[in-house]
Amino acid sequence: MRIRSDFVLCAVVLVASLTAVAQHEHHGGTGKGEPPANFGEIHFQTSCSPEAQTGFQLGVAELHSFEYGTAEAQFHKVQQQDPGCAIAYWGEAMSLYHPLWNNPSKEDLTEGWKLIEKGNAAKEKSPREGEYLEALGAFYKPGDQLTEDRADTYSNAMEKLHTTHPEDEEAAIFYALSLLGSESPSDTSLSHARKAVAILNEVLAKDPNHPGVTHYIIHASDNPKMAPEALAAARQYAKIAPGSAHAVHMPSHIFARLGLWDESIQSNLAAIEVAKKAGEATEYQLHPMDFLMYAYLQSGQDEKARAVETEAVAMTNRGYGHGREGYYYYVQAHFPAMVAIETKDWKRAESLQPTEGSKAGMKEMTYWAQAVGAGHLKDVPAAKQAVEKLQAAVLEDEKENPSKEKRTVNTDLNEGKAWLAYAEDKNDEAFALLQPVIERQDAVGKGEVELPAREMYAEMLLELKRPKEALEQYRASLKTDPNRFNGLYGAAKAAEVAEQHEEAVAYYKQLLANCKDADGTRSELTHAREMVKSETVTGE
Repeated sequence: MRIRSDFVLCAVVLVASLTAVAQHEHHGGTGKGEPPANFGEIHFQTSCSPEAQTGFQLGVAELHSFEYGTAEAQFHKVQQQDPGCAIAYWGEAMSLYHPLWNNPSKEDLTEGWKLIEKGNAAKEKSPREGEYLEALGAFYKPGDQLTEDRADTYSNAMEKLHTTHPEDEEAAIFYALSLLGSESPSDTSLSHARKAVAILNEVLAKDPNHPGVTHYIIHASDNPKMAPEALAAARQYAKIAPGSAHAVHMPSHIFARLGLWDESIQSNLAAIEVAKKAGEATEYQLHPMDFLMYAYLQSGQDEKARAVETEAVAMTNRGYGHGREGYYYYVQAHFPAMVAIETKDWKRAESLQPTEGSKAGMKEMTYWAQAVGAGHLKDVPAAKQAVEKLQAAVLEDEKENPSKEKRTVNTDLNEGKAWLAYAEDKNDEAFALLQPVIERQDAVGKGEVELPAREMYAEMLLELKRPKEALEQYRASLKTDPNRFNGLYGAAKAAEVAEQHEEAVAYYKQLLANCKDADGTRSELTHAREMVKSETVTGE
């Protein structure tokens, strides 16, 4: 069929101010024909009817902010409005593929392929739209391929589409996302991330209000080496798509990398409010709560952190988005473990237990916390038991997820074993186990809301009364993970014991500055205040 070019609308999804978020009740506007608001500017030409085009624009905008559930519903609505709109089936299939979140299930792959077939059979389709369907079809094609192989094939197809249509910014943006989705966990070169950023920056120069550009720049730069370059994008993204809780939260990925705790706190508080007002899936509240809790812990606001933990673990196991059902068990394992370990409550960490119904991957977190707590307490029997359970959980996880690429370094297992070795006074073995984790984290970073392995190494050295070596490690750790509470205090204490008074006081001052709103009773802050006060008295 001849392309109905007279029906092609370059509709623009309007950018609303943050004030509009408070009044925002429905992602798709009023349904009376006005352009949908709050998700950024999208330009995606299609062969569909004018009414379907407007709805399609919204669906793509939602895709770019990972609002997968609402995007899926939106594309389905477009199909009802215009059954011949081929690209709408592509959109719905895209909503089932979450490249940076989770692997698709067998059911997702089957459903995705059916949608591709429907799109190919639809009559309203330009050659370019056919190429979009062909590229995504390479991912969903039936077979026993591993997810990473499917992602590679899809990325290669998107590269071809981008090369064929250099004027199509959507092709460039989705190609950049495919590069991030196909980056191997074993690759520490960041080559995919750097290539993606280069592509995205070209689009950014022409289209600064596109939500996908700033979003994917943040994801690509979510590592110690590239994070500083993404700060401008981070501060812009929430303004571009204030109707998306995920968009409002995303800047905190960069804030967490750079130790900007006040900005991280404000970002995540705002995201939680957007999620609640919009009635979004449960994980859209819990994910920013994770980052919020972490930022509170780093700024000494322990009571607020514990309040977030209490609220999060009390949330019922319902209301999760498609493919995100396991997030409930992540929260049950991760939140208590992080509060216990960050506040050095080793007995609590040692006593944590997996939540009933947890998959092996979630049990790993709890057994890791047990091993870390027992290692600090030098409780060898408990540490041994925790590591045995941790090893069993790792094997079980590999059996449960045969299509998942094997980890070259298992951070939880190496750290758990390291703390067991430390408890057994096998210090060299402990250091050797931490070293590959440190090397990987130096290259690509730790998880945004996790502990640096180098900080653990420094902590062991300090406890072994090797302060100069510990200080060297703390300095290095603070370069990749600046302004962490335990990193600053550890560096200050190591410098103090090593009789490097000026450096110790400088670290204590920085810690106190970060913790100006502290509400906890950590002894570290009391000691920091005493050290800074003594310097003032001495100086007088």
